[in-house]
Amino acid sequence: MSVSQFTLNLVEGSVCFSFSPQAARDLQSAIVLLMESLKAVAAKTAGGKASGQKPMEYRYAGDVFFEVFCNPNIWPTPFAAKVLITVRDDRLRVTTEAQLSRLRDDLAQYLEQVG
Repeated sequence: MSVSQFTLNLVEGSVCFSFSPQAARDLQSAIVLLMESLKAVAAKTAGGKASGQKPMEYRYAGDVFFEVFCNPNIWPTPFAAKVLITVRDDRLRVTTEAQLSRLRDDLAQYLEQVG
């Protein structure tokens, strides 16, 4: 399994870690489903009572543990959505919030680089 460095840009700074292209594609697929949930919430909010959507939880365990969580029910639009990011190993843990749009862009750039 090929593993390359993935750089996730945050509001202040960035974090880099080993991440496989297949794991990146899996995360990208999870984000597509999340975007559908966010759009459904936005449409229901505009037109009446919103039905609850399932949160997105993505986990990757490689050299580091990488987790992405988002509750689509709390964001008014997909463009406003943020995700909770956790990157940890046995010596370090980073937990922060990131913009969903930035994560999508970073994933697309990574996948373009690893081809």
